[in-house]
Amino acid sequence: MFFAAKNAISRERKTALLAFQKKAQLRFKSLELLNLAFTHRSFTNEDAAHSPNNEKLEFLGDSVLGMVVATYLYELLRDKAEGDLARIKSYVVSEDTLSLAAKELDVPRYLIIGKGEELSGGREKKAILADAAEAIIGACYLDSGYEAAERFVRSLVDPEISKILQNRHRKDYKTILQEYVQKYHRGYPKYVLVKKTGPDHDRTFWISCAVGQEEYGPVSGKNKKEAEQSAAKAAYDAIVAAGGLEAARLTQIENQ
Repeated sequence: MFFAAKNAISRERKTALLAFQKKAQLRFKSLELLNLAFTHRSFTNEDAAHSPNNEKLEFLGDSVLGMVVATYLYELLRDKAEGDLARIKSYVVSEDTLSLAAKELDVPRYLIIGKGEELSGGREKKAILADAAEAIIGACYLDSGYEAAERFVRSLVDPEISKILQNRHRKDYKTILQEYVQKYHRGYPKYVLVKKTGPDHDRTFWISCAVGQEEYGPVSGKNKKEAEQSAAKAAYDAIVAAGGLEAARLTQIENQ
């Protein structure tokens, strides 16, 4: 694992960044900009002499990512309705998808994070990895222009888009369940936080999901979003396993 010097990039760090570039098939004019993309605010919060972090690059990268994916889907799927494109795009640019792409590129190895975040497993947190992926996109755009950023984004998202079109992707059970409940039960799934366990820096959240009078769970996750997704899957699995009309309705929503 590598850590930035306060005022300059060390020789060891430059070697590491060049290795990342090779793996990601990128070529930066400014390694300082790439290094900034890996610098999490937890590091700068602990080190007053090193104030810049990757948040503004993340902000920029999010917009570039959205533009690239929207344009590609528009050109690729001209026969699809706007709602279908929006659904695919939301999955492709999601935290889950970006964090997995970041792991494929070995981003955790290059992150610069604070000691507290290090101790709480920050290198493997989905939010931090997804944010870093967006920051790298933003840095690539600033360093080399839109076309280079587009190529990088496409290298990240094309495999996931292919999986979606072949129905081999990970399901967004929370969205599927919400559409099902809205359409057939004129309501919304209700998610209830049952309990929290573990120390403050390593919480586990237990959440149940109610659909009408039926309650599913509780199931756990390392944050509320993850636990809600797991609770939605528990509800989905139970409804499908029960069979009958409701199962047919639910799978119809899934396959739309």
